[in-house]
Amino acid sequence: MTQYLDFEKPIKLIEEQIAALSGDAQSAGAAAMSPQLSRLKNNAEKLLGEIYARLDPWQKTLVARHVERPHFKDYVAALVTDFVELAGDRKYAEDAAIVGGIGRFLGRPCMVIGHEKGRTTHERITHNFGMSRPEGYRKAIRLMDMADRFGLPVVTLVDTPGAYPGLGAEERGGAEAIARSTERCLTLGVPMVAVIVGEGGSGGAIAIAAANTVLMLEHAVYSVITPEAGASILYKDAGRAKDVAAAMRITAQDCLGFKVIDGIIKEPIGGAHRAPEQAVAAVGAAVAKALDALTDMEGPALKAQRRARFLAIGRMEESAAPAR
Repeated sequence: MTQYLDFEKPIKLIEEQIAALSGDAQSAGAAAMSPQLSRLKNNAEKLLGEIYARLDPWQKTLVARHVERPHFKDYVAALVTDFVELAGDRKYAEDAAIVGGIGRFLGRPCMVIGHEKGRTTHERITHNFGMSRPEGYRKAIRLMDMADRFGLPVVTLVDTPGAYPGLGAEERGGAEAIARSTERCLTLGVPMVAVIVGEGGSGGAIAIAAANTVLMLEHAVYSVITPEAGASILYKDAGRAKDVAAAMRITAQDCLGFKVIDGIIKEPIGGAHRAPEQAVAAVGAAVAKALDALTDMEGPALKAQRRARFLAIGRMEESAAPAR
C-alpha cells in the first residue's frame, strides 16, 4: 500500500479513482472502462511529473526519508552477489546502523558499506534508525583497512539523519570515531565511490562519504544538520524546518552547484519509492561507471585526488583587483 506524502494528495485522489475503476472493469468488462482508465492514468503520470519537477528542499527531505525508498539491504540484494557481511568493530560491540561486507558489485569484487535504517518498527529499532554509534564507524574503519589490504574498491551507500548523539556514544568517543573514519576514507589506496541514497546527515554521513567520487540520487539531501535540529537551534522552533531546509541548500542540485558532489543519479518519476527496482538499477550503473573511471589510477594518485577534492569544497577564489 503506497504511503502518500502531504503534497502528493492530488495524486492520491486520482490513483484511488484508478483503483476503483480497475475493480469495476474486472467485474463489468474492461472495454467500457478502458478509455476512462487510460485518461486517468495519463493525468496521474502528468501531475506526478509536474509535482516532482518543482519540489522545494523540505519536500525533497520528506521524499528522501520515505519509508518505501530502497534501503542498503535492497541495494545489496539486487546489485551484490556472494555478499558476506562482516560484523563488529573488534573493540567494543556490533553496531547495526552501519552494515558492511565483501561481495561482487555487479560482478566486481568490492567492499560495500552503508547505513541501514530498517523498514518495520522492529527493524528500525534494531538498526537505530540508521544513526550509528562509535562502534559502527570503527567497524567501517576495520572494513576499509581490509579493503586496502586486499586491493578491493570501496562502495558506500549513505542514508542517515546523523550519528547517534546519546550519552553512551559521547562517552565512547563518537566524534573521534567519525573523524578517524573520515580520515581513513581519505587515506585509502583503493578507489572509493559514495552515493547519498536518502539522507546524508552531518559527520555521520561524511564519515563514510569522503570518496573519490560522490554521487546523489535526485531527491536525496545532504546537510550539516537535519532541518528540524537546525530550526530548533536557530529559532527555538522545530516547526521552521522548512525555512532552514531552504536556507541550507541541501538538495542534490545545490550540492552539485557547490561541487560538494560530482553527479546526480536521476530517479524514476515520483521518486525512488515508486519504482525501487528502477532506482536501484540506476545507482548500480552509476557506481559501475564511476569505478571504471578510477580503475587505472594508482594508490598515490587516488589519495591525492581525494584529498584535493575535499579540500577544495567551500574554497573561495579571489578575483583580480580592478585596474585603476
